[in-house]
Amino acid sequence: MYQRKALIVNELDNVASALTNLKYGEVIELEVGNIVYRVKLFSDIPFGHKFALKRINKGEYIIKYGEIIGRAVKDINVGEHVHIHNVESLRARGDLQKENT
Repeated sequence: MYQRKALIVNELDNVASALTNLKYGEVIELEVGNIVYRVKLFSDIPFGHKFALKRINKGEYIIKYGEIIGRAVKDINVGEHVHIHNVESLRARGDLQKENT
């Protein structure tokens, strides 16, 4: 029986979410719409965490579920863990909301 290991929801997403604990060096194959990804992981990815589907340059947005959820604080390579060590959250930030009012 096939077990899906990760999830992409929207064709705009540049990250996928792990549906199980994933291991360094593992190759994950994913499909969303007409796009097929084959990603070799460059670190362990814990269940529920994200990994990059494509290169994300410093300052670019992290997109999950078709929505911007953060900004890269450094370059992130394909297959790299995407988490608080390389992402600045842009959600529920009162300081950003004050700037926009």
